Amino acid sequence: MDDVKKRSEHVEQREFVSWVRTNHPKIKIFAIPNGGLRGIASAAKLKAEGVSAGVPDLFIPRLKMFIEMKITGGKVSDSQNGWLDYLAGIGYTCCVCYSKEEAMSVFLNIMADKDLGINP
Repeated sequence: MDDVKKRSEHVEQREFVSWVRTNHPKIKIFAIPNGGLRGIASAAKLKAEGVSAGVPDLFIPRLKMFIEMKITGGKVSDSQNGWLDYLAGIGYTCCVCYSKEEAMSVFLNIMADKDLGINP
């Protein structure tokens, strides 16, 4: 199996975050860890603390931008669509990206549109 077939959301997200942090160090980015398998006690604790199913994977505060990472063929769940619609409705830029390259392209376009005057 070649590397393209082995791509995962984890790999695409990890490489995009690394690219942002390396090439645009003045722009902060962080992951929102809502997914993953957890024990019942751990899941209940996190839910009580505010973890919500469907919240997008990444947030870039300076760009007011949420990104949901998927791989080609990945489906956006109803809860993810609900969060994306809500966040877009209150003024955030929201997108679903199916590769690190797509995320990079969207990021650069938003940077250019907002004309922040931020150099790497």
